[in-house]
Amino acid sequence: MYEIYKNKDVAQSLGVCYGIVANNLPPVVEVIDLFKTNGIARMRIYNPNQATLEALRGSNIELAIGVSNEDIQSIANDISSATSWVQINIINYANDVIFRYIIVGNEISHNDPTSQFVLRAMQNIYGALGNLQNQIKISTAIQLSLLGSSYPPSQGEFSPDAISYITPIVNFLATNGAPLLANVYPYFAYISDQKDISLEYATFTQQGYTDIGYQNLFDAMLDALYVAVLKTGASNLQIVVSESGWPSAGGEGAITENDDAYYTNLINHVNSGIETPMRPNQSIETYLFAMFDENMKSGAASEQYFGLFTPDKSQKYNIASIN
Repeated sequence: MYEIYKNKDVAQSLGVCYGIVANNLPPVVEVIDLFKTNGIARMRIYNPNQATLEALRGSNIELAIGVSNEDIQSIANDISSATSWVQINIINYANDVIFRYIIVGNEISHNDPTSQFVLRAMQNIYGALGNLQNQIKISTAIQLSLLGSSYPPSQGEFSPDAISYITPIVNFLATNGAPLLANVYPYFAYISDQKDISLEYATFTQQGYTDIGYQNLFDAMLDALYVAVLKTGASNLQIVVSESGWPSAGGEGAITENDDAYYTNLINHVNSGIETPMRPNQSIETYLFAMFDENMKSGAASEQYFGLFTPDKSQKYNIASIN
């Protein structure tokens, strides 16, 4: 058995992503109850779904809300569009919903045409927040594919093509005291390089440290990003893990035993309060991906099996509830 939250302090470090790319999920009111029943105090959503926002009123669940990738260009090019987005999705709920982050785009690559609009959209959303600017942080969620080098972690750096995209964003975050959000998936690294990455290293079950001082791949990936960010000139920027998970079916290594081991050990790692070798004695704010299996997700079959729960609200793993 493992617990998402062991105590009040740990509850401030873990959340769960609530994706809705499925046609068989429970009503949103039941989902909010499921979050509360299981002591999950933070939620990430990927677009401003009004039913979800209504259900969150008075829940005390802290929310990371996404600006959809397809809305970024209009928000970047038209300040009134940013103002409208903030009014409809933030200000209208701000008295009853606790907003933690506004995430402007998810996994936008530097070579995606939308990338040229991300920073301006962040700036316009920030401006539209007015007196909520100190309360709600604006960020974006990146993939680690922006890194040109990640091994050893001490040599982490953004690729030459990505550096001109990410550096102004990092500067904006540092100026406004906001973290950089990153989706960190040892699973995908493992299946792409099983010759050099062991299952034990990827699922936190390895005994002892590697020759570069790491006991698990998650920490190594996160430290490579920290080093890359440092090289842009942002020495104190916090990184929040906006997604991390392991599928239970649909691909290489995607079996319940591995999935259970990954979530168990990731949660225990975050609960320990000890961050990475390069950032010791700090908590790692992390959002588990995801609340449910999502049967309409595209891509590899494994994309549909990252849930902590099945759509009928059954636990795939023995997550102890905290009342």
